Amino acid sequence: MTETDELSAHLRTVAVEAALAVAPDLRAAFRGRMDVEFKRDEHDPVTEHDRRAEERIRHALLGKVPDSTVIGEEGGRKDGSGSVSWYVDPIDGTANFAHGLAFFCTAIGAVIDRRPVAAAVVDPIAGHVFSADLSGAYLGDRPLVSTGTKDESRALLITGFPNSRELASGDPESPVRFAGLVSRYGTVRRTGSAALTLAHVAAGWCDAALGTTVNAWDICAAHLLVDRAGGTYVPFGGEPGWDQPCYVAHTRDLEPTALREFTSWYTTRAASGPNR
Repeated sequence: MTETDELSAHLRTVAVEAALAVAPDLRAAFRGRMDVEFKRDEHDPVTEHDRRAEERIRHALLGKVPDSTVIGEEGGRKDGSGSVSWYVDPIDGTANFAHGLAFFCTAIGAVIDRRPVAAAVVDPIAGHVFSADLSGAYLGDRPLVSTGTKDESRALLITGFPNSRELASGDPESPVRFAGLVSRYGTVRRTGSAALTLAHVAAGWCDAALGTTVNAWDICAAHLLVDRAGGTYVPFGGEPGWDQPCYVAHTRDLEPTALREFTSWYTTRAASGPNR
């Protein structure tokens, strides 16, 4: 095992411990009374539990890797002097959490030299602990293999496209493109948590996923899960790198013809400059 591999494995352990540390509080708060605020609009909620969980995760990460940097959805960036950057989403799927829908997670990813090297995605309600390092991806201690159906007509696709901002742009092609995905996939669902959806792709519980408005903390950990499980993660829509605002992901078996067509259309449209 190389020094990089050893560091990756250590960071995976740190990420899992930090994500598990907030799981009991999230379970206790779930379906209870809570104050909900909004950031950009009514489609972008935040609760006191998001902020509290992120602060606790931040302390846990810096306690184990003190010279690292933490970039969180709620708390912004806290710079350190080390080479490790943590991307933290304390509750990915806050709207689900606030409404009592059991599809949300805590996601923590570690990046070194612009490369994700360790990940933890914890579903506190189902009790699923997904993790990854450079050696592979795991559900608990069991290795994950991203495998599923080959045919899109029998496959399950999870997507958040089109969201409210996409529809507000007034592009008449967006609903048409969504209808095309619905007609060509066996099942299409909108679950509201990119990180947990991608963890399901890594596990082979979902065949494909499509996102068009994600942030780095949404997908840092889950990107590595899919990759290390042998699936495919394709970022697009921005500067080269894993942290682009759009992605297509799928199991190693799927032939994603419709998704390739969508990616080509979306990329061409973005290049022509209309509002999204």
